[in-house]
Amino acid sequence: MPVMRWDPFRELLSLQERLDKMFRDVERVRTEEFAASEWTPPVDIFESGDLFILKLEVPEVDKSSVDIKMHDNELTISGERKLEQGTDNAYYHRMERGYGTFTRTFTLNKTIDPTKIKAVMKDGILRVELSKKEEVKPKQITIEG
Repeated sequence: MPVMRWDPFRELLSLQERLDKMFRDVERVRTEEFAASEWTPPVDIFESGDLFILKLEVPEVDKSSVDIKMHDNELTISGERKLEQGTDNAYYHRMERGYGTFTRTFTLNKTIDPTKIKAVMKDGILRVELSKKEEVKPKQITIEG
C-alpha cells in the first residue's frame, strides 16, 4: 500500500467543492419553487372624498389575468404574474420579485356600494375605486332665515 502524504489544503479544496455543489443545488430548487409560488402585491388603501381607493402594485401582470370579485362585503383580487422565459438556457443569478398567483381579500364595511366599483390598470398599478352609498355620504344642510 502506497504511503500518501496528508495535505490539509487538498481536504479544504474538496470540502469547498462539495459546499459549492450543495449551494448550487439549493439555489436551483429555491429558484424553481420561487418562480411557481404565490406572492403578495403591496397595496395602499386610502379615502378620497366619496371614495375608498385601493392601489395594488402588479407590474408585468396582464390585466386579462386579474379577477376582481365582490361577495358578502369581501372584495377579492386575484391574478398571476408569469415568469418571463427569455432566451434558451437563461439562468437567473438572483430572483427577488415574486412570480405565480396572488390573492388579496379585503373585508369592506357596509358603507360601500357594490354596484359602483370601478377598476383601472395603468403602468403596473391596479386602482380600484369603491364608492360610498348615498345614505352615508355627508349632506350639506343650509340654514334658512
